[in-house]
Amino acid sequence: MSSALDQRLAWVAADWGSSNLRVWGLDQHDQVIAQASSDKGMLALIPTQYEAELLRLIADWLPANRQVDVVVCGMAGARQGWLEAAYLPVPTPLHQLGMGAVTPQLASQQLRVYLLPGLSQTRANATHFDVMRGEETQLAGLLADHPHFSGLACLPGTHSKWAHLEAGTVGSFSTYLTGELYQLLARQSVLRHSIGSDDLDDEMGRDAFMTAVRESYEAPDAFSSRLFGLRAQDLLDPKLPSDAPRHNLLAARLSGLVIGLELAGASRQYASDAPIALIGNHALCQRYTLALDTIGRPTQHLDGSTAVLAGLSLAHHALKETA
Repeated sequence: MSSALDQRLAWVAADWGSSNLRVWGLDQHDQVIAQASSDKGMLALIPTQYEAELLRLIADWLPANRQVDVVVCGMAGARQGWLEAAYLPVPTPLHQLGMGAVTPQLASQQLRVYLLPGLSQTRANATHFDVMRGEETQLAGLLADHPHFSGLACLPGTHSKWAHLEAGTVGSFSTYLTGELYQLLARQSVLRHSIGSDDLDDEMGRDAFMTAVRESYEAPDAFSSRLFGLRAQDLLDPKLPSDAPRHNLLAARLSGLVIGLELAGASRQYASDAPIALIGNHALCQRYTLALDTIGRPTQHLDGSTAVLAGLSLAHHALKETA
């Protein structure tokens, strides 16, 4: 690292997921001046390996004459991670995430590491049990960018999260296994013979997706029946195109069915007129925007990486104030 960058580094932000690690070096104004990543997520490490993996990525950034804070969100704080950072129960003010941080013992004197907690929900304070770890930091980032936001935040993904935010606090949340359900159905069920790529690059695919969203949203009780209907349609419908376009169309329809089911659940749990903020990567949020447009729900979008950095910055400032 150059001496100029060495002097500018104020702290390090890290998003440590199950499969990947992303780190950013930031200056005193929270501007990114360095970044790195690896495929050493929680699933690839045991607790004694975390420090070495972190140093492997950031050692060249570190000044020799002072200690640098590292603020970490995600699965490093899980029970199977580096050191467990116990869940904070909702309702939780998001500016207080740093209060639940834990600090693992380190061999290196160059770092001070803070592992942020996730959030939990029990039957004592909601209708169902639930947990999140990592997404809470993105929610904090949403509020850092939009301090007065009240409404619903949706974080699409393998396990999609919906959270109700009001006055800077997560009041309740729900997890939907939408992405995982799609993969299981498309790759390991009888539908695997009929499902291709679910890209929505053409009008026919988008129309099939939107129609399926509406069907699942309006009649979630028919979801299982409509799933098998995809296989039957593949076998019987002469109007379908042939070969790859045929299976891509059915894949778009499957995607619409599972997302429509998620929207049906979320809409029945939360107010139907609440503003919705989507947090995540552009392609997935575009798909959810199309789905939500189909049922008449406008949205706004915050990039997932932008959100996590803003949330980690918020936590870092809170930690400095209490140090």
